[in-house]
Amino acid sequence: MTRRGAITGGLFAFLAGCANRSQVYDGPEVTRVRLYKSQRLLMLDGPTKPLRTYEAGLGFAPTGHKQFEGDGKTPEGSYTIDRRNPNSMFHLSIGISYPNTADKAFAAARGQSPGSDIFIHGGPRPGIDPMDKQDWTAGCIAVTDREIEEIYMLVRDGTPIDIYA
Repeated sequence: MTRRGAITGGLFAFLAGCANRSQVYDGPEVTRVRLYKSQRLLMLDGPTKPLRTYEAGLGFAPTGHKQFEGDGKTPEGSYTIDRRNPNSMFHLSIGISYPNTADKAFAAARGQSPGSDIFIHGGPRPGIDPMDKQDWTAGCIAVTDREIEEIYMLVRDGTPIDIYA
């Protein structure tokens, strides 16, 4: 075997080993997620400082707190990340605990449903440009597919999320 063949073979073996490893984050724990709706800014906080910041798209009627199913608003308030969907129609998604007890009571008092299934998720499917941060969701928080891959890896179920106007 030539020296060049040995080096090339070793390089291919190294790269193959890298490709088989799952991506693992070994930095500070994400302790809180914050969304500033008016700035379209999603932040992941660590124990002492912000760790990551992303531009975000919102519901198609972003001003105000989500009150009813179909209103196109993104909720405001304090919730938690409570589930994840690796088979999302929007690449990957992590669920937000909307509606809470107060949201349900408000909608019920008006004879309506508060809606549900609010997620942070990846880009849209055909017909909407995933790099366009316009407000296009039904009330969710949208980031690019690459960004949701990172968020999905970093944010654990049970993490608080605060959503500000």
